[in-house]
Amino acid sequence: MRKKNIILLASIILFFVPTFVLITNVNESNISHAAYVRARPESSGQIIIDPSLKVETIFKDGLKGPTTGMAFLGPNDILVLEKNTGKVQRILNGNLQQNPLLQVKVGTEVELGLLGIATSNNQEGKTSVFLYYSEANSSGVVVGNRLYKYELVDNRLVNPLLLLNLPATSPIPGHENNHNGGKLVIGPDNNVYVIVGDVGGRMGNIQNIMRGNSPDGTSGILRVTQDGKSVDDGPFGSSVPNILYYAYGIRNSFGFDFDPVTGNLWDSENGGIDKDEINYVYPGFNSGWRKAMGMALQRFDPNQDLFSFEGKGNYSDPEFVWKVTVAPTALKFLNSTKLGTQYENTIFVGDVKTGNLYNFKLDSDRKQLLLEPPLNDRVADTPDEVQSIVFGQGFGVVTDIQVGPDGYLYILGINGSIYRVVPA
Repeated sequence: MRKKNIILLASIILFFVPTFVLITNVNESNISHAAYVRARPESSGQIIIDPSLKVETIFKDGLKGPTTGMAFLGPNDILVLEKNTGKVQRILNGNLQQNPLLQVKVGTEVELGLLGIATSNNQEGKTSVFLYYSEANSSGVVVGNRLYKYELVDNRLVNPLLLLNLPATSPIPGHENNHNGGKLVIGPDNNVYVIVGDVGGRMGNIQNIMRGNSPDGTSGILRVTQDGKSVDDGPFGSSVPNILYYAYGIRNSFGFDFDPVTGNLWDSENGGIDKDEINYVYPGFNSGWRKAMGMALQRFDPNQDLFSFEGKGNYSDPEFVWKVTVAPTALKFLNSTKLGTQYENTIFVGDVKTGNLYNFKLDSDRKQLLLEPPLNDRVADTPDEVQSIVFGQGFGVVTDIQVGPDGYLYILGINGSIYRVVPA
């Protein structure tokens, strides 16, 4: 990794594929390969375990998958991302509009592509659309993972403003250009948050390798203002690029969201061949990758084994671990009572491998999950142990979960299907 890849703050940063790379905790240079089994949507329909709820399919055909994210412009008005075409499509009242709002040139290898979207309205009622994608030049060469701000004008996304320019390709010869993350969230502080993986198996300080290169905008949750400026109260100081980081040590993630009650941040994180995570992410959080995944071993000492920004950065074990990988994806809080008060302000999570939709409730201080035996040790040791947190089944690969203006839960499948969970 070259120093020129370090973020220039002023100008600068899910697709889910069957292959991924794991660097083990034992030997940092040992690279092994494994494969996800990708779930397919059940032809007989999607099932909600709670009989008082059901699933509606509100859109099925017309998008070119894989689709990676969605955002609402208003009631029955949804923007959807096509990963490989670079198109931002609009679905209005269940109908795909004739022309996309935008098409950008993107890389398509492995997890490169059009990856993340978020929207924001200002006091004048103008809509901004934020996009994170692996931008390619006219020759098709990927030049960076970039965060842009666009204006929505006359059914088009115009006036792009580059907010962040991040690495998009691996520094390791022959390595896949994977682990780009890409999900975007507008935080309660009105800033833009983006979650990024280790981007092609990097092994720098930010991945907790002491002898590695300096932080470069990978393996973390980054934040900027909606105009791309730094946020003054960053937990790691004011130097570039440290000021961009809210959290670090992340292997890869396809989902994060803010608790609507406390404003606390939570994420899902993908392990390698095992140990997927759900984390409570406080400012200055170090998720531990490459030195820890899942619950830390007894001999693990975060003060000695992990990198810190001049003494800043704190490790905590995950709040939940799937020992057998499911490849968790989107994570969303339901800030609504439309599905019943028992689901209000709880967490919903999708995955790649099983087609399940999971539901997690939080304890009274909302920094831990309420888990029944045998999950009260925070670890699902076998697939059979997860039954108490399975909310729905048969969704296939879930790439996004959102709450609509109507207060219901919407699920986007990788094939472009959009489902809505409503009372039966």
